[in-house]
Amino acid sequence: MAAIPTYHYPQQGKLVILGAGESGVGTAILAKQKGFDVWVSDAGAIAPRYKQHLEDAGIPYEEGKHSEAQILDAALVVKSPGIPRTVPIIRQLISKGIPVIGEIEFAAQYTDAKLICITGSNGKSTTTMLTWYILSQGGLNVGLAGNIGRSFALQVANEQYDCYVLEISSFMLDDMEYFRADVAVLLNITPDHLDRYEHKLENYVDSKFRIIRNQQPGDLFIYCADDPITTEGLKKHHPVAMALPFSLTDKLQPGAYLNDQEEIVINVPYQDTFTMDIHELSLQGKHNVYNNMASGLVAKAQELRNASMKESMGSFRNIPHRLEFVACIAGVNYINDSKATNVNAVWYALESLPPKIVLIMGGVDKGNDYEMLRDLVRTKVRAIVCIGKDNSRIYDALEEDTQIMVNSANMRDAVEIASHLAQKGDTVLLSPACASFDWFKNFEDRGDQFKEAVMNL
Repeated sequence: MAAIPTYHYPQQGKLVILGAGESGVGTAILAKQKGFDVWVSDAGAIAPRYKQHLEDAGIPYEEGKHSEAQILDAALVVKSPGIPRTVPIIRQLISKGIPVIGEIEFAAQYTDAKLICITGSNGKSTTTMLTWYILSQGGLNVGLAGNIGRSFALQVANEQYDCYVLEISSFMLDDMEYFRADVAVLLNITPDHLDRYEHKLENYVDSKFRIIRNQQPGDLFIYCADDPITTEGLKKHHPVAMALPFSLTDKLQPGAYLNDQEEIVINVPYQDTFTMDIHELSLQGKHNVYNNMASGLVAKAQELRNASMKESMGSFRNIPHRLEFVACIAGVNYINDSKATNVNAVWYALESLPPKIVLIMGGVDKGNDYEMLRDLVRTKVRAIVCIGKDNSRIYDALEEDTQIMVNSANMRDAVEIASHLAQKGDTVLLSPACASFDWFKNFEDRGDQFKEAVMNL
């Protein structure tokens, strides 16, 4: 087991939690267990099931507001990653010297489990799930948490795992100071969430590289050597952990690469070499070769047997809303990729599918640059059906690259239009490139509405 880092935070007194979602409620239960005087505040309405958890645990809360005097009376504040550090109440807390951290930082100080932490602009949910699946199938006692699954803090309070696989977003990394990843995985960096980073890519890159903060020489840093922004970032951010890069073009040892026989080759010091034909992977497409390399490096470093790894990498099924097959109707395949909330994720989806695609995209634009999609749209996309309130930037960027581009009134309308435009052998792909909260509650709601509309055709 790894040594627990020293966390210089109050270990008693009033702890205020901002946000009563999965992470906030889990934090509240763990904090009460550790002897804090806990109080929860949510500016919106608290979901009934979370309210019930708080009431069952005897934890006081408020909803629909943030009571400033109560919050500023805290010894320690744990906030939802969705709350920027720039909002006035957070600035006031920081100016008063009150520590403001996130769930992952808070919970990590109460476990000595190995922490395998995965970040990246694209593919982190798939890679996190795949890594957890490979490790659990290989016999490890492993938990799944972070930006996916159940609250990390709640699992630390109630479970006894030997290791955790954590999906870590840049927003979570921003709230970490003393946290240390035993294994840090950085899949890629593409422009995303730049509105949160003063529209400066370098700020976002700095945030992603916080994944290696506090690592020691005995830890591992796994990264994509083919990703130009990552390799450029390594000129500024110098990992002290053992580096295990992966690549489709360079034969890396130690690390992972693709050989001339189209086999993944994984070499980790003191372990036997792992090889697997990419056509035997359950997840197909170039981006999924990268995801399997990253997960395979983690697994091999945990000394899993090659036969177990190969079976798991061949049997894994992807998470909902990420290139999820929905149905084949009248010879047309319908694919739900609602989790593709940025342009790079859409590029990966288009790259992994055969030509003749009817693409459903649009929503809340986060400053997207659609230019990188033009070649794939030109060669693979038959038509684009737009969803969301304002898709003028999609029209400006891609209208000349596809024969048909139309607006829709809602998801049912979009699916019906797409079904009429598609021909036998085509794929209707929901891959929005945008956030969902203009028409939908979240990307899950968007994907669920797509699936419902498909099944009602």
